[in-house]
Amino acid sequence: MSASVPPEILRQVKLLELRTRGLVNSLFTGEYRSVFKGQGMEFSEVREYQAGDEVRSIDWNVTARMRKPYVKRYIEERELTVMLAVDLSGSERFGTRGRFKSELASELAAVLAMSAIRNNDRVGALLFTDRIEHVVPPRKGRRHALRLMRDLLAFEPAGRGTDLAAALEYIQKMLAHKAIIFVVSDFQSSELEQPLKLLAQRHDVVAVTVDDATEQTLPDVGLARFIDPETGRTIDVNTSDARVRARFAEAVSEELANRRRLLRRLAIDEIPIHTDGGVVDPLIRFFRTRETRTRHR
Repeated sequence: MSASVPPEILRQVKLLELRTRGLVNSLFTGEYRSVFKGQGMEFSEVREYQAGDEVRSIDWNVTARMRKPYVKRYIEERELTVMLAVDLSGSERFGTRGRFKSELASELAAVLAMSAIRNNDRVGALLFTDRIEHVVPPRKGRRHALRLMRDLLAFEPAGRGTDLAAALEYIQKMLAHKAIIFVVSDFQSSELEQPLKLLAQRHDVVAVTVDDATEQTLPDVGLARFIDPETGRTIDVNTSDARVRARFAEAVSEELANRRRLLRRLAIDEIPIHTDGGVVDPLIRFFRTRETRTRHR
């Protein structure tokens, strides 16, 4: 991407930072930290036993030497890597309820990036269509997060199609250690099960599914011409035919059900977001659901 960034994009980045920083500071910092644990525990110190300490944390060697009980204390190794895999294909540049799916995806990715940076984690991004378009290696710091937001807003992809499987395989090869991977897409791609399964075996994968309500219902507007945003192909459809609308609704319902079944089968959490809503409520539901599940375990 060119080093010269239009002033309008810089203004959008600033506004997005202000909006997401407020959300992160007021809503998501605690939830993010409690849901995404560090990679392990690091020894901190030995101190005298206090009421309520677990017996299994007693350091018996020090206890014998000091003739009173002492316990080992550990601190969480907090540093994590967060990767945002964001779909920029033609189907993402669609929206009828105030904004495109790609705009909603960028806002959610910005909130997650700011949450990671706020917790001193590394964050990176991979932007893809039917090819790998742009990669931002994981790093720390506010400046890096702003660069990532700028790229999300300003990058113009060369491709229009979707090859999510190739993007997942690229991330698998790219990341040497376990990471949290948010896959932000409408998942309108084929042959996903195997690459998703392999990625989820090694990493913590979360599917952020981006949808628009009008994609799920065919309006009754008579003869209409539809253009596939990814291939450019056109088709004329008589939308006043009740049988056509029924078949369309059935096909969409089956596609969504298949997507849900696939994610459940692979034990991959889903954050569903829609262009007629925001990112706050879906994220809060995700954090709280996962925290509850973790606590029960």
